[in-house]
Amino acid sequence: MYNWIIWFHIISMVSWFAVLFYLPRLFVYHAENSTNQGFIDVVEVMEMKIYTYIGVPAFWATVLSGSALIVLSTQHYGGVNVFAMGGWMHAKLTLVAFLTLYFFSLGRFRLKLKANPTYKNGKFFRFYNEIPTLLLMGIVALVVIKPF
Repeated sequence: MYNWIIWFHIISMVSWFAVLFYLPRLFVYHAENSTNQGFIDVVEVMEMKIYTYIGVPAFWATVLSGSALIVLSTQHYGGVNVFAMGGWMHAKLTLVAFLTLYFFSLGRFRLKLKANPTYKNGKFFRFYNEIPTLLLMGIVALVVIKPF
């Protein structure tokens, strides 16, 4: 059962990251085409559907499967709790907390852009789009290498 939950966690995480990578790119197009109302109408629907119908379920699937892995890890690792295995898990969960804040900030930016398409410029969202990449690199490094 443990391996199936890991499988589901990875699939959920990949789906969530697809949203984390793509939604800010839509914000770039949204901000850079603020005078084209027809385009804005289409992008706003795309942003809402991606965030609501893919992002939110993928986020919860990732969090719940990750939580299940932590709970089941005691049995899987022969009575050793994952938190006792090293500081890498604490660091990983800290990065996941930042990633969670980032995800909910995307929801906030989506609403702000809907109210005011010039709320932030495309350059801001181009830089903002790099945050999940950096967090992903850190999370994967911690899980694979377990440096501490």
